[in-house]
Amino acid sequence: MSPLSITRNLPADATAAALRADVAQGLSATPKQLPPKWFYDARGSELFEEITTLPDYYPTRAEREILLTRADHIAAATNARTLIELGSGSSDKTRHLIGALTGLHTYVPIDVSESALTAAGETLLAGHPGLTVHALVADFQQDMTLPGTPGPRLLAFLGGTIGNLLPEERAAFLTSVHDLLSPGDALLLGTDLVKDEATLVAAYDDPQGVTAAFNKNVLQVINRELDGDFDPADFDHVAVWNAAEEWIEMRLRARRDVTVKIPGVDLAVPFAAGEDIRTEISAKFRQEGVRAELAAARLELTNWWTDSTDRFALSLAFRA
Repeated sequence: MSPLSITRNLPADATAAALRADVAQGLSATPKQLPPKWFYDARGSELFEEITTLPDYYPTRAEREILLTRADHIAAATNARTLIELGSGSSDKTRHLIGALTGLHTYVPIDVSESALTAAGETLLAGHPGLTVHALVADFQQDMTLPGTPGPRLLAFLGGTIGNLLPEERAAFLTSVHDLLSPGDALLLGTDLVKDEATLVAAYDDPQGVTAAFNKNVLQVINRELDGDFDPADFDHVAVWNAAEEWIEMRLRARRDVTVKIPGVDLAVPFAAGEDIRTEISAKFRQEGVRAELAAARLELTNWWTDSTDRFALSLAFRA
């Protein structure tokens, strides 16, 4: 078998169909909303990479610090021979784990972008020629079938991405993770932590305007893919802390009364001045909450690591 193979679990038109469904449903709802995954076309991915370098955006640096200082601990605790990564993208952070997992046989990156998987796989194999990479083109929120690989297996879900899921979506996701794993396999989960409102809002509303451009990019995606006529200048980027739910909400707020036509889903969407589209939630966590959510999915939290200023956490949980 080739050291790099790719299996497509999604139909070729799945992404376009999902976009149509999400836009039709989300912009017909009250209040209006769109899933954050539609930020990430090529331009959106570039903007997000720029966000991760901004002074106020701490999560990427904090998580990388934990990976650099704790990779050997993670390797010793799991003895993983297979590393699975959900939403792997460029696989950049995972390189720290791959280097520490001395018994690693197979890496299984999972992403909706086949081009990202191919590029990441080729880069990894150049540095780790003995590694087998079996990539999956798949959506982690849909049913997945993992390839047969040697255990123990470590499934990594990094970047705080679980915070983009609503509580009921998180519960369903963690249950699906339990069902994918075998006894003795583990989940490595990245979660951003609750902290003061000023720090949180600053991370999602930078003065440089990069996050605003990233947020508005979803309108450009709809215009390009569904022939919409959104004018991004008609909307302001807004980031607010929802203290009751303990999450950040990113929104796009209409600056005036406007009706947007989206022929690709046969919609004309009216907006009143001041009306919002919620484009993302980013939940923040406490250790006791993470432990409880994992336990509800029959996953046992065994290790909890934070960065030096307790901004972000990596947790390790095992399926019994």
